[in-house]
Amino acid sequence: MSLIKPIQIGPNRIDVPVILAPMTGVTDMPFRTLVKRYGAGLTVTEMIASEAMIRETRQSLQKAAWHPSEEPVSMQLAGCEPERMAEAAKLNEQKGAAIIDINMGCPVKKVVNGHAGSSLMRDLPLATQLIRATVKAVQLPVTLKMRMGWDHSSLNAPELARIAEGEGVQLITVHGRTRCQLYSGTADWAFVRLVKDAVNLPVIVNGDICSIEDARTALAQSGADGVMIGRGAYGKPWLIGQVMAALTGREVPDDPTLAQQHALVKEHYALMLELYGELNGVNLARKHLGWYTKGLHDSAQFRNAVNQVADSATVLAMIDRFYDALAARPEPAALAA
Repeated sequence: MSLIKPIQIGPNRIDVPVILAPMTGVTDMPFRTLVKRYGAGLTVTEMIASEAMIRETRQSLQKAAWHPSEEPVSMQLAGCEPERMAEAAKLNEQKGAAIIDINMGCPVKKVVNGHAGSSLMRDLPLATQLIRATVKAVQLPVTLKMRMGWDHSSLNAPELARIAEGEGVQLITVHGRTRCQLYSGTADWAFVRLVKDAVNLPVIVNGDICSIEDARTALAQSGADGVMIGRGAYGKPWLIGQVMAALTGREVPDDPTLAQQHALVKEHYALMLELYGELNGVNLARKHLGWYTKGLHDSAQFRNAVNQVADSATVLAMIDRFYDALAARPEPAALAA
C-alpha cells in the first residue's frame, strides 16, 4: 500500500515526492547526480545568492550546474531585494531551470544578517514583496522553503504559507524547527500539520528524516504530501531511493555492497575533481569521505590521515587501501566508528 501520492508543481509531475534537500556545500551536481541515480523524486540545488547569480560568480555557476538526469531541476535562490530576486529567477529560467525555490529557511548567521533566509520570517511584508516579484518574473512554478518561524514566540509559518499561496507559490516545504533552534533539538513534524491545514497546496515535511521509519512517522504526524531528506543522506546517496520504495509499497533495495560503495566513493571523488579542480575538489571532498566511511573499521584513522593529504592521486590510493583492507576482513561490514 502506497503511503504517498504524486504531486504536481506547475507542469512538473513528481510521481514519488521524496526530495533531496538543498544543502550548501553538500548537494552540488556530483552528489545530486548520484542521488538521482539511486532514485529521488526531485533534487534541489544548493542555495544560490541572487546577487551572486546575477554577477555570475564562479561559485554561483558551479552551484547552478546540473546534470540532464536530474531534470526537472529546482533552483533555490536566496535574497532580500525583490528586484534582484526577480532578475536572478529570470536568469535561471533562461538557463533551463524547471522550478524556482525561494529560501526563507536558512538559519546561518551570514545569511540571516543579510536579511535573507529565515530572517524574512520576521518581516512578512518584505517576504511578501519578494515572493510576488519572483512569481511575476518567471513563467516557471515557484516554491517556498521555510521554518516554523523565527523562534517559538513567533511560529508564523501557517501565516506565511497562506501569503505565499495567495501570491502564486505552488508548493511549501517546512523544516520543523525555528531559526533560533538552528539544528539543535528535534524537528517538530506535528507542527507542519498546521501549515498543511492552512493551505490547499502540496506541503513537504523536512528535518531529521534519516530513515524509512522517520519518513513514515513524519508523514503520519504532519499530514504532509511528501518528505524532504537532508542530512540523513550524508554518505548515503541511496537512502532516498530506499525511502521512495518503502513509501510506495515496493521492495526496498539493499544498501550497496562494500565493493559497490568503494566504486561509488571513487566516482564521486572524480566528479568533484572535474567540477572544482584539484585544490578545491580535494578540500571539498573530505567531508564526503568522512560520511561514506563513518562506522567502518578503522575509519577514524583513515579520516585523520586523508584529511592531511592535498594530492588527489594519493587520496585515491588511500581510498583503495582502506576498502581493500575492509574486503579482506572476515566480517567486512561496519564494526567501529
